Amino acid sequence: MSGTVVMKFGGTSVADAERIKRAARRIVAKREEGLRVVAVLSARGKTTDELISWAQEISPHPDPREMDMLLSTGERQSCALCAMAINDLGHRAISLTGSQAGIVTDTSHTKARILEVRADRIREALDDGRIVLVAGFQGVSTAKDVTTLGRGGSDTTAVALAAAIDADECEIYTDVSGVFSADPRIVPDARKLPMVSFEEMLEMSASGAGVLQLRSVEYARNHGVRIHCRSSFDDAPGTVVVGEDVTVENPLITAVTHSTGEARVTLTGVPDTPGVAGRLATVLAEANVNVDMIVQNEPVSEGAGADMSFTVPRDDLHTARTALEPLAAELGIGVHADESMGKVSVVGAGMKTHPGVAAKVFTVLGEAGINIEMISTSPIRISCVVPGDKVPEAVRALHSAFELSGPDTIRPEQPFGEFAS
Repeated sequence: MSGTVVMKFGGTSVADAERIKRAARRIVAKREEGLRVVAVLSARGKTTDELISWAQEISPHPDPREMDMLLSTGERQSCALCAMAINDLGHRAISLTGSQAGIVTDTSHTKARILEVRADRIREALDDGRIVLVAGFQGVSTAKDVTTLGRGGSDTTAVALAAAIDADECEIYTDVSGVFSADPRIVPDARKLPMVSFEEMLEMSASGAGVLQLRSVEYARNHGVRIHCRSSFDDAPGTVVVGEDVTVENPLITAVTHSTGEARVTLTGVPDTPGVAGRLATVLAEANVNVDMIVQNEPVSEGAGADMSFTVPRDDLHTARTALEPLAAELGIGVHADESMGKVSVVGAGMKTHPGVAAKVFTVLGEAGINIEMISTSPIRISCVVPGDKVPEAVRALHSAFELSGPDTIRPEQPFGEFAS
């Protein structure tokens, strides 16, 4: 055998019987090239969304442990069906659940983190000449419960397995042909990026790009896993995500990303005393709510409370409010939420050495009549919270201003990303 490859197929890539058979043929083709193959599959099409809707028909706030039991079934179906297709093609395949594959997580239901991968059973099957299919998005907790890894978690499953078995590459097959300079549904002439650094991809995933899940990129960077993001529907090369030492160019701006899944929480009358912000952040962290941008306004007069605003994923808004309410009542803090926010970001490693990017971003949005509600920056990213209905206009204005269009484009009607927001 010449090497090992992990292949991950997203939900649209296995949405129906013909697509499952197509994925099976791609997997078999890799095996016939002499490679040892592990494939990670997502649930078929909208299966996960359907399972969530079933749960909500029963309970407005389903128990997280039971949600994981329910949601983990979608990926298991895909793997078993694909294994049948591979067997019919004359190869031996075995499908494994996340727990059978040795994926051990923490106990955070619906958004668990992988702690380790005990891949002995996978290695044994590979040594026996089998193709191994692993159900994505799931594992088993240290408390021996089924857990799921959150939206897009099959990407993380694939990268974690690639690291555990020392695979040469982790191929992420999706419904687009790579990572683009913007969402092509909004910017039809967005350019495909042949290569991006882990640093840039981390910022892009964190700020709304729906092609690769954030945790999968973090895991790949930390474990040195080479990712190749490519289309399920053709054989063209896609986008390779690699370390900083491999990329040779640092463009000023690589991409414009966006998210419309943001909610802003504003706390009014926050006591201007040491430790209060820490207590507020702690209750959110204990509820497993990821806080993004934070802005605090100092009291306008002595004795008055401060205002603090921050953004959270809209799906976590109910959890955030529930976690904050006891402490807010104790401290006399008002809690207000706005679900109509969006976020637009520019990302590029070249920002580190080129001043004036922030000024250009703010000027472009101002000239488009788009009000900036909040601002967050990193050395290679500038993010602005804007009204949700202004997000497409903001993306187009910034993409044009930084001249990101190029010859490698796709049809505007083509979907963008397995779990794009």
